[in-house]
Amino acid sequence: MKNIVLSGIVASLLFFSGCGDKSPVVDEKPQVAQQEVAQEVEAVATESVASEESVVSSGSEESRMAELEGKLSSVYFDFDKFEIKASMKGAVSSDAALVKGASSAYGVKLAGNCDEWGSDEYNFALGLKRANSVKKALVAEGLSESRISMVSYGESNPVCNDKTQECWSKNRRVDFALLP
Repeated sequence: MKNIVLSGIVASLLFFSGCGDKSPVVDEKPQVAQQEVAQEVEAVATESVASEESVVSSGSEESRMAELEGKLSSVYFDFDKFEIKASMKGAVSSDAALVKGASSAYGVKLAGNCDEWGSDEYNFALGLKRANSVKKALVAEGLSESRISMVSYGESNPVCNDKTQECWSKNRRVDFALLP
């Protein structure tokens, strides 16, 4: 009896869900000639900027910024923690002094990172908490809060992919980047 009822249900589903007989609708508008399109486009307005107002960075400025970024050290964290370790407080202070002094013309981007343990959502939140901890430490060192931006990469930006404790500890970090 169950087989008959089940067969009837399957047959009726197939019957009622059959293929539709609608054919696709094609837009029947006439093609616009290339000349008509060209006539509709307005001329592009140009504007000149005086050289003293220009803020285009030169190659030497970019190399200086890259050199300063190379001097900034990452801040590493313990497993599942976002408090700055005592061993990393000196690095944060030296980074703050460098950012306040030589690179005062630049903004700072703090990128929070995590190891592969935990869900994606958890790791993105933890990376943001780590970046916020470093931000608070930089502000305490006298850096303007308006110069600091934060981003979290969670576990998506590892520097090491081995399955070891040492490798995972390298991925639990906040990296510094300078912004023009």
